[in-house]
Amino acid sequence: EVQLVESGGGLVQAGGSLRLSCAASGFTFDDYTFGWFRQAPGKEREGVSYISTRDGNTDYADSVKGRFTISSDNNKNTVYLQMNSLKPEGGAVYSCAAQKGGYGGSWWTLPSLYDGWGQGTQVTVAS
Repeated sequence: EVQLVESGGGLVQAGGSLRLSCAASGFTFDDYTFGWFRQAPGKEREGVSYISTRDGNTDYADSVKGRFTISSDNNKNTVYLQMNSLKPEGGAVYSCAAQKGGYGGSWWTLPSLYDGWGQGTQVTVAS
């Protein structure tokens, strides 16, 4: 089974930084797409970023582009999301998801196309 465990969330002031981690187990790490999603109370889940461990491709939501950076460490089977210049509207539960291989186009933004999910980690951004 695919197992994903997020960590690194917490309370941070606007303009501050956090690094989220997604530790993966139960599958081969080097041919997967990993996505980061977030969901705030009363809002739909949205895709934040993704990375392919096969080819290294990445993408970001327009709302975080230039402030967030996704990376992976194949030796540790871990995906990271470095979040800089955090804004109050960035407060949400952040979850990672994994999908074997991938698809064409911008499929990574669709939660239904991922096979495995973590429990999420809370990020709170104070004004």
